[in-house]
Amino acid sequence: MKKIKMILNLVFAFVATLSLLTACQPDDVGNGNGILGPVLNASFTVTPVAGAVNTYLVKSDYNNYITSKWNTGVNGSKPFIGKSEETLYYGDAGTYKVTHTAIGIGGQSYSFSKDIVVAASDPAAEVVKGGALIDATDWAQWTFLNISGGANSWNFTTGSVTYTYAGEHQGIYQAIDVEAGQKYKVEMTVSSTTGLTDTWFEVYVMSQVPVQGSDYGNYGRDGAAGINTWVGCGKDPFDDLLSEVGCGSKYKGIVLFPTTGIVYMVIRSGGGIAGTSITLKNISMRKS
Repeated sequence: MKKIKMILNLVFAFVATLSLLTACQPDDVGNGNGILGPVLNASFTVTPVAGAVNTYLVKSDYNNYITSKWNTGVNGSKPFIGKSEETLYYGDAGTYKVTHTAIGIGGQSYSFSKDIVVAASDPAAEVVKGGALIDATDWAQWTFLNISGGANSWNFTTGSVTYTYAGEHQGIYQAIDVEAGQKYKVEMTVSSTTGLTDTWFEVYVMSQVPVQGSDYGNYGRDGAAGINTWVGCGKDPFDDLLSEVGCGSKYKGIVLFPTTGIVYMVIRSGGGIAGTSITLKNISMRKS
């Protein structure tokens, strides 16, 4: 009996010790678990790349971490896992807040940011032809797409094109050459003096060839960019960039293609109350 009692006491002591050790172990990695390394330094230098337009080498000052994550500062872009040094290109003039995040053992991370000021846009970055809509030469770059019948409701004037709703679904499009793996930003100025009602306005950039009399796009309202009154934008009068007015697109105007070749920018719209209109200016798709 004493032997059995002694064994039971040993078992109880072992279980109690194991419970104590478990209770002392933090649940979350990086929260006092003893496997964190020293404080990391995510600082980096920025050097213009000689002979390349608006291109910069960003290089980490230190390498005492496991992973590098970079955010280029381009509107709509997401952080990406990269190397300790990366080459960044900016098609448009502006100030870009570049952020480097150094990630170490235990999941700890430290970030450092620095502005890159791009003085002038790269003229070669623009891939849309006739996007300024200045005259007949620009207008000729666009082809009318009659999706669901009716007379052409797109009216080109100096510096703009206006689509007036008459119950049909229509669009305009053009072929564009793109590079594989290159990000492009779709943008334009859109305006409506009255606001829109029961209207969708969508921009697609796809390899699918537009066909007269047929619908276009298979993303629904998840095209490259758009306005959709059912989602909640465009109801009030507006005059601003599509990226500011629009909603309903998960791509936020950023497009990327797996192969080099020809794609089609299709701007289409439908619904609305007859007589209301939307005007487009400065249609653009630039390398970003």
